[in-house]
Amino acid sequence: MATHTDPPNQAYTHWEAPYEDAPPPPPLRPRLDFRPLFMLLDTLRRGLPRELEDQVTTLIREVLLTLRALIDWYLERLDRAPAAPAVEDIPIE
Repeated sequence: MATHTDPPNQAYTHWEAPYEDAPPPPPLRPRLDFRPLFMLLDTLRRGLPRELEDQVTTLIREVLLTLRALIDWYLERLDRAPAAPAVEDIPIE
């Protein structure tokens, strides 16, 4: 920020200083934290009988594999080049 004592060849004067009167940046949005959900699932899974615990573990694994496949599919879709638009020649008479 330039002040009255700055040399005259400054790029801006004290009333034109960048960011001097700029509003504060918007607050950061909190990130989505999945740790409490995973802790809850783990607590519920451990409280089950052994046979049911194995089935729940398998179910959670399948859900995570499905989520991973969905993410892979979406990333492949993003990497593809956009399809060329269909262009039709319209004769002008």
